[in-house]
Amino acid sequence: MKGLMIQGTASNVGKSFIVTAICRWLSNQGYRVAPFKSQNMSNNSYVTEWGTEIGRAQGVQAEACRTPALPEMNPILLKPRSDQRAEVICLGESVKTFSGRDYREGFYEKGLQAIKHSLDILNASFDYIIIEGAGSPVEVNLNDRELVNMSVADLADVPVLLAADIDRGGVFASIIGTLELLPPHHRKRVQGIIINKFRGDPALFEDGRVWIEAYTGLPVLGVLPHIEHHMEAEDSLSLRPAAISSVSGAVDLAVIVFPYVSNFTDVDPFYKEKDVSIRYVYKPEEFGSPDAVILPGTRSTIEDLQDLRHKGLAEAVTSFIHKGGTAAGICGGYQMLTQQLTDEKDCWEGLGVLPMSAVFHRNKQTKRVQGEVHPSSGFTRASVEGYEIHLGEVTREAGKLSPLFILEGCEEGAVLEGGRVIGTHLHHVFHNDSFRSDWLNKLRRTKSLPLNFENPEQRDPYDQVADHLENEVDTAALMHVLNGKGLPL
Repeated sequence: MKGLMIQGTASNVGKSFIVTAICRWLSNQGYRVAPFKSQNMSNNSYVTEWGTEIGRAQGVQAEACRTPALPEMNPILLKPRSDQRAEVICLGESVKTFSGRDYREGFYEKGLQAIKHSLDILNASFDYIIIEGAGSPVEVNLNDRELVNMSVADLADVPVLLAADIDRGGVFASIIGTLELLPPHHRKRVQGIIINKFRGDPALFEDGRVWIEAYTGLPVLGVLPHIEHHMEAEDSLSLRPAAISSVSGAVDLAVIVFPYVSNFTDVDPFYKEKDVSIRYVYKPEEFGSPDAVILPGTRSTIEDLQDLRHKGLAEAVTSFIHKGGTAAGICGGYQMLTQQLTDEKDCWEGLGVLPMSAVFHRNKQTKRVQGEVHPSSGFTRASVEGYEIHLGEVTREAGKLSPLFILEGCEEGAVLEGGRVIGTHLHHVFHNDSFRSDWLNKLRRTKSLPLNFENPEQRDPYDQVADHLENEVDTAALMHVLNGKGLPL
């Protein structure tokens, strides 16, 4: 098949970023292109149009390709539930929760067949497949049954480009070490190197580039400068840095980070707001005196609620809310705000903010939804859209709380005291510009800040990264690799 694979010298070197850029660059030239990652470990997931679940990065990459996301683009998604166990999503559907050992011993063959099937489906429908690896291809203790790097390159029979992150330091050792540890038949698949996250004048790295090419015999196709972009992050390794606003008296937004935080990209739209500072809070001493707190989604609501209590953060959050603070709970964070959480066997005390209860079921709901802001919510009527991924249902007593939304004809979410506290299962709730502005304006009024009802138009982030790639990478050589032709240095 036509395509290539981006592998990395380590995790978080920018593989997802580079794959996304290549996908949009090819799409801009009129090609039918599909992203692919055989196995993804992340609590950030994406719901397709058919209600199936894949890794968020592959959903974003499909958007960059201008094509609907398919479960075959990420046939295996692992969602950690503890340090040693993860839920396995195969071709968009939940299979079961495995330990690491059980997964390697009991799921390997099924996973391999799902990968082969997916590659065949994509190869029949697209001109190019751009494949993303995971971590490093030289995890020698795992390579006998790996499903993510060179084994996939072999299945697809595609060339490999090696990505390295110069920002973290040690770029020469990471490149040479990776290549040296590859067996000869896999070393031959590597056709070039891309260096990512360079800061400063690229001309100052020219000697380094010459040395790498001379030592490895491989071309450095590009040195990508570090850029700020607005694409969503893939996993908790990629939590965006705190954003400190230069606006005097800016809104101070505290985001609670759970051990199993999921779909934290729900807070990404606040980075576009010039008068909002964003802080990530891991422990009570970091809580401070925010203007609002957000409790995001979590893959393990009960475990993260217990962790919140163990650290003392639960007391900080509830004290803040009871003293009049503004809060928003999304999915698992919404469930934590209730009085009680139960499943078939056990019952747990919630944070007690909302007079509601949450009940967990075995079957997960995954769906895209559309609707509008509820007329009694205290927020401006506007359309909203997003997606739901949750096991629990939240029930409220009639008359005690207003619903937040009407989604697909049903009331959803909860509003306390005119919007001071809100809860919803709707992921991407703050990606709805009108609702986000309305929520923020309640805070702006208390701080005498100007009301911003509209954000300035921002450039399509996919075109931004595609142009970045085209400006900094030898795209003629890249196309040569895509078409299966070797690259002599």
